Amino acid sequence: MRLINRYPGRSSALMLLLMPFVVLVVVYFTSSSARLAANPEDKLLPSAAQMADAVKQYAFTEDKRTGEHLLWTDTRSSVRRLAIGLAASAAIALAVSIATGSIPAVTAALSPFITVISMIPPLALLPILFIVFGLDELSKVVLIIIGITPMMIRDLQQRARDIPNELWVKAQTLGATSWTLILRMIVPQLLPRLLVALRLSLCSAWLFLIAAEAIASTDGLGYRIFLVRRYLTMDVILPYVLWITLLAWLMDEALRRLAKYAFPWYGGGSR
Repeated sequence: MRLINRYPGRSSALMLLLMPFVVLVVVYFTSSSARLAANPEDKLLPSAAQMADAVKQYAFTEDKRTGEHLLWTDTRSSVRRLAIGLAASAAIALAVSIATGSIPAVTAALSPFITVISMIPPLALLPILFIVFGLDELSKVVLIIIGITPMMIRDLQQRARDIPNELWVKAQTLGATSWTLILRMIVPQLLPRLLVALRLSLCSAWLFLIAAEAIASTDGLGYRIFLVRRYLTMDVILPYVLWITLLAWLMDEALRRLAKYAFPWYGGGSR
């Protein structure tokens, strides 16, 4: 049997899935043990015990200054900003994509503009956003929207263009109005792709959020990482990075399951 046709069984697939993570953990803690044995004061690769103590301090011990559990306060602030940014981006992308996917005049007017806007590096606009919207929540949310919405629109536009022309002709032959075409043909095709586009944009959304929090914020996961970096407290930074990764994975998995449940007929982006 050809190698490309060999599929692992359930147990083999589980072992292959875990293997990269196990290798990474083994390599890290082996290197950490070697560095700490040579220099117990080394801060670059903290041990598991050091990271556990940091997690206990930030997640389960009240901060003396604020009286809050910092990890959960930072998580709540970051997730709120991210959720608002993703929801606003999804709404804008869907509305614009429906218009450009169904009305040729709108397509001619907006498609080139959206293409140009999508080429602007969002982080280059961050100082402008701080000047225009201030240093509060709005500027951070707007950065997420500017950062991911244009690419989501382009993705959804392509999905609208992929609808076979024969379907347009048949629907109009049967007497479908423009509104019927939008509701019965375009929207059902774009909604599952919207969830896929959100999944693909999660990494970028986190990047823009952390960048904004690092520059101007008083709470948030990105703020905390850049606050403690000056003290080289890797025992705090690494758990925070792992926590962000876990949150991103949970969001991605939730969107994947939602797409599978709501649109079982849609095959794209199911993995």
